[in-house]
Amino acid sequence: MFLVRGPLDRQMFGKPGGKLVPVWHEDDSEERYVLLDCFDQSIRRSGAILIEAAGQLTLIGRDGHTVMQPAARTGNFVGDLEPGLVRRALGMVPELRSLMEIGTGKLLQSRLALIDGEQKTHARARFLTLRPEDPQGVSSVSEKVEITLASVLGLRGYDKAYRALTKKLGATDADGSVAEALYGGPVAYVAKPDIKMTGDEPAFQAASDIISAYVTVARQNEPGIIADYDTEFLHDYRVALRKVRSVLSLFKGVYGEAETEMLKADFSELMAPTGRMRDLDVYLLDRDHYFEMLPDTLHGGLTMMFDLLSKERQAGLRAFSRRLRSAGYNRKMLALAARFADRNSLDPGANAMLHAADYASALIWKRYRKVCKIAAGIDDRTEDEEVHELRIHCKKLRYLMEFFAPLFPSGEIRVLIKPLKRLQDNLGLFNDYSVQQISLQAFLGDHPTSGGKDNLAIAQSIGALTAALHQRQLDERAKVVSNFTQFDSPEVRKKFRSLFHNKGK
Repeated sequence: MFLVRGPLDRQMFGKPGGKLVPVWHEDDSEERYVLLDCFDQSIRRSGAILIEAAGQLTLIGRDGHTVMQPAARTGNFVGDLEPGLVRRALGMVPELRSLMEIGTGKLLQSRLALIDGEQKTHARARFLTLRPEDPQGVSSVSEKVEITLASVLGLRGYDKAYRALTKKLGATDADGSVAEALYGGPVAYVAKPDIKMTGDEPAFQAASDIISAYVTVARQNEPGIIADYDTEFLHDYRVALRKVRSVLSLFKGVYGEAETEMLKADFSELMAPTGRMRDLDVYLLDRDHYFEMLPDTLHGGLTMMFDLLSKERQAGLRAFSRRLRSAGYNRKMLALAARFADRNSLDPGANAMLHAADYASALIWKRYRKVCKIAAGIDDRTEDEEVHELRIHCKKLRYLMEFFAPLFPSGEIRVLIKPLKRLQDNLGLFNDYSVQQISLQAFLGDHPTSGGKDNLAIAQSIGALTAALHQRQLDERAKVVSNFTQFDSPEVRKKFRSLFHNKGK
Protein backbone atom coordinates (compact mmCIF):
# COMPACT_ATOMS: atom_id res chain seq x y z
CA MET A 1 0.00 0.00 0.00
CA PHE A 2 1.38 3.40 -0.99
CA LEU A 3 0.28 6.78 0.33
CA VAL A 4 0.32 9.78 -2.02
CA ARG A 5 -0.28 13.28 -0.67
CA GLY A 6 -1.87 15.78 -3.00
CA PRO A 7 -3.39 15.17 -6.43
CA LEU A 8 -2.21 12.02 -8.17
CA ASP A 9 -0.19 12.68 -11.35
CA ARG A 10 -1.44 10.09 -13.81
CA GLN A 11 1.24 11.04 -16.35
CA MET A 12 3.86 9.29 -14.24
CA PHE A 13 2.46 5.89 -15.26
CA GLY A 14 3.21 6.36 -18.93
CA LYS A 15 1.54 7.69 -22.04
CA PRO A 16 -0.39 6.09 -24.88
CA GLY A 17 2.04 4.86 -27.55
CA GLY A 18 4.65 3.43 -25.20
CA LYS A 19 5.44 -0.26 -24.78
CA LEU A 20 2.83 -0.48 -22.02
CA VAL A 21 -0.28 1.64 -22.33
CA PRO A 22 -1.96 2.88 -19.11
CA VAL A 23 -5.71 2.26 -19.17
CA TRP A 24 -7.76 3.93 -16.44
CA HIS A 25 -11.19 2.91 -15.21
CA GLU A 26 -13.28 4.96 -12.80
CA ASP A 27 -15.37 2.61 -10.67
CA ASP A 28 -18.14 5.12 -10.12
CA SER A 29 -18.75 8.81 -9.76
CA GLU A 30 -17.48 10.50 -6.61
CA GLU A 31 -19.15 9.36 -3.38
CA ARG A 32 -19.51 11.51 -0.29
CA TYR A 33 -17.63 10.07 2.69
CA VAL A 34 -17.75 10.88 6.40
CA LEU A 35 -14.62 10.64 8.54
CA LEU A 36 -15.53 9.10 11.91
CA ASP A 37 -13.65 9.19 15.19
CA CYS A 38 -14.39 9.84 18.83
CA PHE A 39 -13.73 13.22 20.45
CA ASP A 40 -10.27 12.29 21.76
CA GLN A 41 -9.41 10.89 18.31
CA SER A 42 -8.34 7.45 19.51
CA ILE A 43 -8.65 6.03 15.98
CA ARG A 44 -6.36 8.72 14.64
CA ARG A 45 -3.91 8.14 17.48
CA SER A 46 -3.62 4.51 16.40
CA GLY A 47 -2.65 5.70 12.92
CA ALA A 48 -5.90 4.50 11.34
CA ILE A 49 -8.89 6.19 9.72
CA LEU A 50 -12.54 5.15 9.72
CA ILE A 51 -14.71 6.34 6.86
CA GLU A 52 -18.36 5.77 6.01
CA ALA A 53 -19.39 5.89 2.37
CA ALA A 54 -22.05 4.24 0.20
CA GLY A 55 -23.45 2.27 3.14
CA GLN A 56 -20.06 0.79 4.11
CA LEU A 57 -17.65 1.36 6.96
CA THR A 58 -14.01 1.15 5.91
CA LEU A 59 -11.18 1.04 8.46
CA ILE A 60 -7.74 1.68 7.00
CA GLY A 61 -4.85 0.92 9.34
CA ARG A 62 -1.49 2.64 9.70
CA ASP A 63 0.06 0.08 7.32
CA GLY A 64 -2.76 0.37 4.79
CA HIS A 65 -4.47 -2.86 5.86
CA THR A 66 -8.18 -2.37 5.13
CA VAL A 67 -11.31 -4.01 6.52
CA MET A 68 -14.93 -3.27 5.64
CA GLN A 69 -18.43 -4.03 6.86
CA PRO A 70 -21.96 -2.61 6.42
CA ALA A 71 -22.48 0.76 8.11
CA ALA A 72 -25.85 -0.24 9.63
CA ARG A 73 -25.93 0.38 13.39
CA THR A 74 -28.33 1.07 16.25
CA GLY A 75 -26.27 3.97 17.63
CA ASN A 76 -22.87 5.60 17.35
CA PHE A 77 -20.90 3.55 19.86
CA VAL A 78 -18.66 0.71 18.70
CA GLY A 79 -20.93 -1.69 20.57
CA ASP A 80 -23.85 -0.47 18.42
CA LEU A 81 -22.22 -1.62 15.18
CA GLU A 82 -23.24 -4.88 13.59
CA PRO A 83 -20.80 -7.74 14.28
CA GLY A 84 -18.07 -7.60 11.65
CA LEU A 85 -14.42 -6.98 10.83
CA VAL A 86 -14.54 -3.23 11.52
CA ARG A 87 -16.21 -3.59 14.88
CA ARG A 88 -13.68 -6.25 15.86
CA ALA A 89 -10.77 -4.02 14.84
CA LEU A 90 -11.96 -0.91 16.74
CA GLY A 91 -10.55 -1.98 20.09
CA MET A 92 -8.69 1.32 20.39
CA VAL A 93 -11.98 3.23 20.88
CA PRO A 94 -13.12 3.52 24.54
CA GLU A 95 -16.52 1.87 24.98
CA LEU A 96 -18.01 5.05 26.48
CA ARG A 97 -16.92 7.24 23.58
CA SER A 98 -19.31 7.88 20.70
CA LEU A 99 -18.18 7.86 17.09
CA MET A 100 -18.66 11.35 15.67
CA GLU A 101 -18.45 13.08 12.32
CA ILE A 102 -14.98 14.61 12.31
CA GLY A 103 -14.87 15.60 8.66
CA THR A 104 -16.41 14.99 5.24
CA GLY A 105 -15.24 14.83 1.67
CA LYS A 106 -15.45 13.10 -1.68
CA LEU A 107 -14.22 9.57 -2.34
CA LEU A 108 -13.14 8.36 -5.78
CA GLN A 109 -12.07 4.81 -6.64
CA SER A 110 -10.13 4.08 -9.81
CA ARG A 111 -8.18 1.25 -11.41
CA LEU A 112 -5.14 1.20 -13.63
CA ALA A 113 -4.05 -1.54 -16.02
CA LEU A 114 -0.77 -1.54 -17.95
CA ILE A 115 -1.51 -3.21 -21.27
CA ASP A 116 0.80 -4.19 -24.13
CA GLY A 117 0.13 -4.06 -27.88
CA GLU A 118 -1.53 -7.49 -27.79
CA GLN A 119 -4.00 -6.25 -25.15
CA LYS A 120 -2.35 -8.35 -22.44
CA THR A 121 -2.33 -6.89 -18.94
CA HIS A 122 1.09 -6.79 -17.28
CA ALA A 123 0.18 -5.14 -13.94
CA ARG A 124 -2.76 -3.61 -12.15
CA ALA A 125 -3.21 -0.99 -9.45
CA ARG A 126 -6.18 0.23 -7.43
CA PHE A 127 -6.48 3.79 -6.13
CA LEU A 128 -8.67 5.21 -3.37
CA THR A 129 -8.66 9.02 -3.41
CA LEU A 130 -10.05 11.05 -0.51
CA ARG A 131 -10.70 14.76 -1.02
CA PRO A 132 -11.52 16.42 2.33
CA GLU A 133 -14.09 19.20 2.64
CA ASP A 134 -14.69 21.65 5.47
CA PRO A 135 -14.78 19.89 8.88
CA GLN A 136 -18.03 19.23 10.71
CA GLY A 137 -18.94 18.55 14.33
CA VAL A 138 -17.19 19.68 17.49
CA SER A 139 -13.68 18.87 16.37
CA SER A 140 -11.63 20.30 13.55
CA VAL A 141 -9.43 19.09 10.74
CA SER A 142 -6.81 21.63 9.70
CA GLU A 143 -4.38 21.69 6.79
CA LYS A 144 -6.59 19.26 4.90
CA VAL A 145 -4.95 17.67 1.88
CA GLU A 146 -6.15 15.23 -0.76
CA ILE A 147 -4.63 11.78 -0.33
CA THR A 148 -4.58 8.65 -2.45
CA LEU A 149 -4.00 5.09 -1.29
CA ALA A 150 -2.60 2.84 -3.99
CA SER A 151 -2.13 -0.94 -4.07
CA VAL A 152 -0.35 -2.86 -6.84
CA LEU A 153 -1.17 -6.32 -8.16
CA GLY A 154 1.46 -8.16 -10.17
CA LEU A 155 0.66 -10.86 -12.69
CA ARG A 156 2.60 -14.08 -13.16
CA GLY A 157 5.27 -13.76 -15.82
CA TYR A 158 5.30 -9.95 -15.79
CA ASP A 159 7.58 -9.17 -12.86
CA LYS A 160 9.28 -6.32 -14.72
CA ALA A 161 6.04 -4.34 -15.05
CA TYR A 162 5.18 -4.98 -11.40
CA ARG A 163 8.60 -3.72 -10.24
CA ALA A 164 8.40 -0.67 -12.47
CA LEU A 165 4.94 0.26 -11.17
CA THR A 166 5.87 -0.20 -7.52
CA LYS A 167 9.04 1.83 -8.06
CA LYS A 168 7.05 4.75 -9.47
CA LEU A 169 4.60 4.67 -6.58
CA GLY A 170 7.42 4.21 -4.11
CA ALA A 171 8.96 7.45 -5.32
CA THR A 172 5.76 9.30 -4.35
CA ASP A 173 5.08 7.39 -1.11
CA ALA A 174 4.61 9.86 1.75
CA ASP A 175 5.97 9.46 5.26
CA GLY A 176 3.64 8.93 8.18
CA SER A 177 0.31 7.22 8.67
CA VAL A 178 -2.87 7.57 6.66
CA ALA A 179 -4.42 9.42 9.61
CA GLU A 180 -1.62 11.98 9.79
CA ALA A 181 -2.04 12.69 6.09
CA LEU A 182 -5.82 13.02 6.12
CA TYR A 183 -6.39 14.85 9.40
CA GLY A 184 -3.55 17.37 9.26
CA GLY A 185 -2.56 19.53 12.22
CA PRO A 186 -2.27 18.46 15.87
CA VAL A 187 -4.83 16.38 17.76
CA ALA A 188 -7.58 18.81 18.66
CA TYR A 189 -8.38 17.47 22.13
CA VAL A 190 -6.32 15.95 24.93
CA ALA A 191 -8.01 15.29 28.28
CA LYS A 192 -4.62 15.29 30.06
CA PRO A 193 -2.63 18.04 28.34
CA ASP A 194 1.15 17.88 28.29
CA ILE A 195 2.12 20.88 30.41
CA LYS A 196 5.72 21.85 29.82
CA MET A 197 7.85 22.24 32.94
CA THR A 198 11.56 22.50 33.54
CA GLY A 199 11.54 22.54 37.34
CA ASP A 200 13.34 25.87 37.38
CA GLU A 201 10.13 27.88 37.13
CA PRO A 202 8.50 29.18 40.34
CA ALA A 203 5.53 27.32 41.86
CA PHE A 204 3.26 30.25 40.93
CA GLN A 205 3.99 29.75 37.23
CA ALA A 206 3.58 25.96 37.42
CA ALA A 207 0.22 26.24 39.21
CA SER A 208 -1.06 28.88 36.80
CA ASP A 209 0.03 26.84 33.76
CA ILE A 210 -1.84 23.79 35.07
CA ILE A 211 -5.02 25.74 35.84
CA SER A 212 -4.95 27.52 32.48
CA ALA A 213 -4.59 24.21 30.64
CA TYR A 214 -7.51 22.54 32.46
CA VAL A 215 -9.83 25.52 32.06
CA THR A 216 -9.25 25.06 28.32
CA VAL A 217 -10.02 21.32 28.61
CA ALA A 218 -13.28 22.07 30.41
CA ARG A 219 -14.35 24.55 27.73
CA GLN A 220 -13.59 22.11 24.91
CA ASN A 221 -16.17 19.73 26.34
CA GLU A 222 -19.05 22.23 26.47
CA PRO A 223 -20.38 21.66 22.90
CA GLY A 224 -20.34 17.89 23.40
CA ILE A 225 -22.29 18.17 26.66
CA ILE A 226 -24.94 20.29 24.94
CA ALA A 227 -25.15 17.92 21.93
CA ASP A 228 -25.17 14.88 24.29
CA TYR A 229 -22.95 12.77 22.05
CA ASP A 230 -21.81 10.67 25.02
CA THR A 231 -21.45 10.94 28.79
CA GLU A 232 -17.67 11.37 28.68
CA PHE A 233 -17.99 15.06 27.78
CA LEU A 234 -19.56 15.82 31.16
CA HIS A 235 -17.13 13.47 32.88
CA ASP A 236 -14.07 15.18 31.34
CA TYR A 237 -15.57 18.60 32.09
CA ARG A 238 -15.94 17.66 35.76
CA VAL A 239 -12.48 16.10 36.01
CA ALA A 240 -10.88 19.22 34.47
CA LEU A 241 -12.60 21.53 36.97
CA ARG A 242 -11.85 19.13 39.83
CA LYS A 243 -8.16 19.27 38.94
CA VAL A 244 -8.30 23.06 39.00
CA ARG A 245 -9.84 22.94 42.46
CA SER A 246 -7.16 20.44 43.55
CA VAL A 247 -4.40 22.83 42.49
CA LEU A 248 -6.01 25.61 44.51
CA SER A 249 -6.36 23.29 47.51
CA LEU A 250 -3.01 21.46 47.35
CA PHE A 251 -0.70 24.28 46.28
CA LYS A 252 -0.97 26.08 49.58
CA GLY A 253 0.52 29.55 49.73
CA VAL A 254 1.06 29.86 45.98
CA TYR A 255 -1.77 32.40 45.74
CA GLY A 256 -2.83 34.87 48.39
CA GLU A 257 -5.32 33.57 50.94
CA ALA A 258 -8.20 35.80 49.85
CA GLU A 259 -7.44 35.09 46.19
CA THR A 260 -7.44 31.34 46.81
CA GLU A 261 -10.77 31.38 48.62
CA MET A 262 -12.38 33.48 45.90
CA LEU A 263 -11.11 31.15 43.15
CA LYS A 264 -12.23 28.07 45.07
CA ALA A 265 -15.71 29.56 45.36
CA ASP A 266 -15.80 30.37 41.62
CA PHE A 267 -14.84 26.87 40.53
CA SER A 268 -17.08 25.21 43.13
CA GLU A 269 -20.01 27.18 41.72
CA LEU A 270 -19.14 25.91 38.23
CA MET A 271 -19.05 22.31 39.49
CA ALA A 272 -22.21 22.42 41.60
CA PRO A 273 -24.81 21.75 38.84
CA THR A 274 -22.90 18.74 37.49
CA GLY A 275 -22.94 16.40 40.49
CA ARG A 276 -26.46 15.03 40.17
CA MET A 277 -26.15 14.73 36.39
CA ARG A 278 -23.00 12.64 36.73
CA ASP A 279 -24.67 10.40 39.32
CA LEU A 280 -27.55 9.83 36.90
CA ASP A 281 -25.12 9.05 34.08
CA VAL A 282 -23.42 6.42 36.24
CA TYR A 283 -26.77 4.82 37.06
CA LEU A 284 -27.85 4.70 33.44
CA LEU A 285 -24.49 3.38 32.24
CA ASP A 286 -24.70 0.58 34.83
CA ARG A 287 -28.27 -0.30 33.91
CA ASP A 288 -27.43 -3.74 32.52
CA HIS A 289 -25.35 -4.58 35.60
CA TYR A 290 -28.24 -3.72 37.89
CA PHE A 291 -30.54 -6.02 35.98
CA GLU A 292 -27.96 -8.80 36.22
CA MET A 293 -27.93 -8.44 40.02
CA LEU A 294 -31.65 -9.16 40.41
CA PRO A 295 -33.94 -12.01 39.38
CA ASP A 296 -36.37 -11.49 36.49
CA THR A 297 -39.28 -11.13 38.92
CA LEU A 298 -37.84 -7.80 40.12
CA HIS A 299 -36.97 -6.36 36.71
CA GLY A 300 -40.30 -4.57 36.35
CA GLY A 301 -39.57 -2.24 39.23
CA LEU A 302 -36.08 -1.54 37.89
CA THR A 303 -37.47 -0.67 34.47
CA MET A 304 -39.83 1.90 35.99
CA MET A 305 -37.04 3.32 38.15
CA PHE A 306 -34.72 3.76 35.17
CA ASP A 307 -37.48 5.41 33.15
CA LEU A 308 -37.84 7.99 35.92
CA LEU A 309 -34.06 8.46 36.18
CA SER A 310 -33.79 8.93 32.42
CA LYS A 311 -36.48 11.63 32.47
CA GLU A 312 -34.70 13.37 35.34
CA ARG A 313 -31.43 13.28 33.41
CA GLN A 314 -33.01 14.78 30.30
CA ALA A 315 -34.50 17.60 32.35
CA GLY A 316 -31.16 18.19 34.08
CA LEU A 317 -29.31 18.19 30.77
CA ARG A 318 -31.68 20.79 29.30
CA ALA A 319 -31.18 23.06 32.31
CA PHE A 320 -27.39 22.63 32.30
CA SER A 321 -27.21 23.19 28.54
CA ARG A 322 -29.07 26.47 28.96
CA ARG A 323 -26.49 27.45 31.57
CA LEU A 324 -23.57 26.57 29.27
CA ARG A 325 -25.10 28.64 26.46
CA SER A 326 -25.82 31.65 28.69
CA ALA A 327 -23.95 34.93 28.30
CA GLY A 328 -23.24 35.06 32.03
CA TYR A 329 -21.54 31.67 32.07
CA ASN A 330 -19.47 32.55 29.01
CA ARG A 331 -18.35 35.85 30.55
CA LYS A 332 -17.28 34.09 33.73
CA MET A 333 -15.27 31.42 31.93
CA LEU A 334 -13.62 33.97 29.65
CA ALA A 335 -12.67 36.07 32.66
CA LEU A 336 -11.19 33.09 34.53
CA ALA A 337 -9.25 31.96 31.47
CA ALA A 338 -7.93 35.47 30.95
CA ARG A 339 -6.75 35.78 34.54
CA PHE A 340 -4.61 32.64 34.33
CA ALA A 341 -3.35 33.50 30.85
CA ASP A 342 -2.33 37.05 31.85
CA ARG A 343 -1.65 36.47 35.59
CA ASN A 344 -0.89 40.11 36.33
CA SER A 345 -4.15 40.36 38.25
CA LEU A 346 -3.43 37.24 40.34
CA ASP A 347 -2.20 37.79 43.89
CA PRO A 348 0.94 35.69 44.60
CA GLY A 349 1.18 34.05 48.01
CA ALA A 350 4.10 33.40 50.34
CA ASN A 351 5.14 30.24 48.46
CA ALA A 352 4.71 31.68 44.97
CA MET A 353 8.42 31.91 44.18
CA LEU A 354 9.45 28.52 45.57
CA HIS A 355 11.39 26.34 43.14
CA ALA A 356 8.75 24.20 41.38
CA ALA A 357 10.69 20.93 41.48
CA ASP A 358 11.44 21.20 45.22
CA TYR A 359 7.89 22.33 45.92
CA ALA A 360 6.48 19.38 43.96
CA SER A 361 8.65 16.85 45.79
CA ALA A 362 7.59 18.19 49.17
CA LEU A 363 3.88 18.08 48.27
CA ILE A 364 4.03 14.56 46.84
CA TRP A 365 6.04 13.15 49.74
CA LYS A 366 3.69 14.68 52.30
CA ARG A 367 0.59 13.31 50.54
CA TYR A 368 2.20 9.88 50.11
CA ARG A 369 2.94 9.66 53.85
CA LYS A 370 -0.67 10.69 54.56
CA VAL A 371 -2.00 7.90 52.35
CA CYS A 372 0.26 5.32 54.01
CA LYS A 373 -0.74 6.43 57.50
CA ILE A 374 -4.48 6.16 56.81
CA ALA A 375 -4.23 2.90 54.85
CA ALA A 376 -2.10 1.20 57.50
CA GLY A 377 -4.91 1.64 60.04
CA ILE A 378 -7.69 0.13 57.91
CA ASP A 379 -9.09 -3.28 58.83
CA ASP A 380 -12.49 -5.01 58.93
CA ARG A 381 -13.70 -2.73 61.74
CA THR A 382 -12.70 0.60 60.20
CA GLU A 383 -15.55 3.06 59.64
CA ASP A 384 -16.58 3.67 56.04
CA GLU A 385 -15.73 7.37 56.41
CA GLU A 386 -12.04 6.52 56.88
CA VAL A 387 -12.05 4.37 53.75
CA HIS A 388 -13.61 7.30 51.87
CA GLU A 389 -10.93 9.61 53.29
CA LEU A 390 -8.25 7.26 51.97
CA ARG A 391 -9.84 7.44 48.51
CA ILE A 392 -9.74 11.25 48.55
CA HIS A 393 -6.07 11.36 49.57
CA CYS A 394 -5.16 8.77 46.92
CA LYS A 395 -6.85 10.95 44.31
CA LYS A 396 -4.94 14.03 45.49
CA LEU A 397 -1.66 12.09 45.40
CA ARG A 398 -2.38 10.87 41.85
CA TYR A 399 -3.19 14.41 40.71
CA LEU A 400 0.06 15.77 42.15
CA MET A 401 2.11 13.05 40.49
CA GLU A 402 0.41 13.64 37.13
CA PHE A 403 0.70 17.43 37.39
CA PHE A 404 4.44 17.28 38.05
CA ALA A 405 5.26 14.17 36.00
CA PRO A 406 7.40 16.18 33.50
CA LEU A 407 9.86 16.94 36.32
CA PHE A 408 10.66 13.29 37.06
CA PRO A 409 11.79 10.23 35.04
CA SER A 410 8.68 9.05 33.17
CA GLY A 411 9.41 5.36 33.64
CA GLU A 412 9.74 5.67 37.42
CA ILE A 413 6.55 7.75 37.70
CA ARG A 414 4.61 5.11 35.74
CA VAL A 415 5.87 2.37 38.06
CA LEU A 416 4.51 4.29 41.06
CA ILE A 417 1.20 5.26 39.48
CA LYS A 418 0.30 1.70 38.42
CA PRO A 419 -0.26 0.24 41.95
CA LEU A 420 -1.79 3.55 43.07
CA LYS A 421 -4.31 3.35 40.22
CA ARG A 422 -5.21 -0.23 41.21
CA LEU A 423 -5.86 0.92 44.77
CA GLN A 424 -7.85 3.90 43.48
CA ASP A 425 -10.03 1.70 41.27
CA ASN A 426 -10.76 -0.48 44.27
CA LEU A 427 -11.61 2.51 46.49
CA GLY A 428 -13.65 4.07 43.68
CA LEU A 429 -15.90 1.03 43.43
CA PHE A 430 -16.25 0.97 47.22
CA ASN A 431 -17.34 4.61 47.14
CA ASP A 432 -19.68 4.09 44.17
CA TYR A 433 -21.51 1.23 45.88
CA SER A 434 -21.83 3.31 49.05
CA VAL A 435 -23.13 6.41 47.23
CA GLN A 436 -25.54 4.35 45.14
CA GLN A 437 -27.13 2.81 48.24
CA ILE A 438 -27.65 6.25 49.74
CA SER A 439 -29.06 7.60 46.47
CA LEU A 440 -31.45 4.67 46.12
CA GLN A 441 -32.86 5.35 49.56
CA ALA A 442 -33.23 9.02 48.65
CA PHE A 443 -35.04 7.95 45.48
CA LEU A 444 -37.49 5.97 47.62
CA GLY A 445 -38.09 9.05 49.73
CA ASP A 446 -39.05 10.98 46.61
CA HIS A 447 -41.31 8.15 45.36
CA PRO A 448 -43.15 6.77 48.42
CA THR A 449 -44.74 3.29 48.24
CA SER A 450 -48.21 4.60 49.08
CA GLY A 451 -48.68 5.74 45.48
CA GLY A 452 -49.80 2.35 44.14
CA LYS A 453 -48.48 -0.96 42.90
CA ASP A 454 -45.94 0.62 40.54
CA ASN A 455 -44.22 2.40 43.40
CA LEU A 456 -44.39 -0.77 45.47
CA ALA A 457 -42.67 -2.69 42.66
CA ILE A 458 -39.97 -0.02 42.52
CA ALA A 459 -39.49 -0.21 46.29
CA GLN A 460 -39.12 -4.00 46.19
CA SER A 461 -36.56 -3.81 43.42
CA ILE A 462 -34.62 -1.04 45.19
CA GLY A 463 -34.60 -3.03 48.42
CA ALA A 464 -33.09 -6.05 46.70
CA LEU A 465 -30.68 -3.90 44.72
CA THR A 466 -29.49 -2.12 47.87
CA ALA A 467 -28.71 -5.49 49.48
CA ALA A 468 -26.73 -6.57 46.40
CA LEU A 469 -24.80 -3.29 46.34
CA HIS A 470 -24.02 -3.62 50.04
CA GLN A 471 -22.50 -7.05 49.44
CA ARG A 472 -20.39 -5.70 46.58
CA GLN A 473 -19.25 -2.86 48.81
CA LEU A 474 -18.11 -5.40 51.41
CA ASP A 475 -16.24 -7.33 48.71
CA GLU A 476 -14.39 -4.19 47.63
CA ARG A 477 -13.60 -3.30 51.21
CA ALA A 478 -11.94 -6.70 51.65
CA LYS A 479 -9.64 -5.90 48.70
CA VAL A 480 -8.44 -2.58 50.12
CA VAL A 481 -5.85 -4.10 52.45
CA SER A 482 -4.36 -6.39 49.79
CA ASN A 483 -4.22 -3.61 47.19
CA PHE A 484 -2.59 -1.26 49.66
CA THR A 485 -0.01 -3.95 50.45
CA GLN A 486 0.96 -3.97 46.76
CA PHE A 487 1.12 -0.18 46.71
CA ASP A 488 3.16 -0.13 49.94
CA SER A 489 5.69 -2.74 48.79
CA PRO A 490 9.37 -2.23 49.70
CA GLU A 491 10.16 -1.43 46.06
CA VAL A 492 7.47 1.29 45.85
CA ARG A 493 8.52 2.78 49.22
CA LYS A 494 12.12 2.93 48.03
CA LYS A 495 11.16 4.69 44.80
CA PHE A 496 8.97 7.26 46.57
CA ARG A 497 11.77 8.01 49.00
CA SER A 498 14.47 8.33 46.33
CA LEU A 499 12.35 10.56 44.08
CA PHE A 500 10.61 12.84 46.57
CA HIS A 501 12.00 12.68 50.10
CA ASN A 502 14.17 15.56 51.31
CA LYS A 503 13.95 17.19 47.87
CA GLY A 504 11.70 20.07 48.95
CA LYS A 505 12.67 22.30 51.85
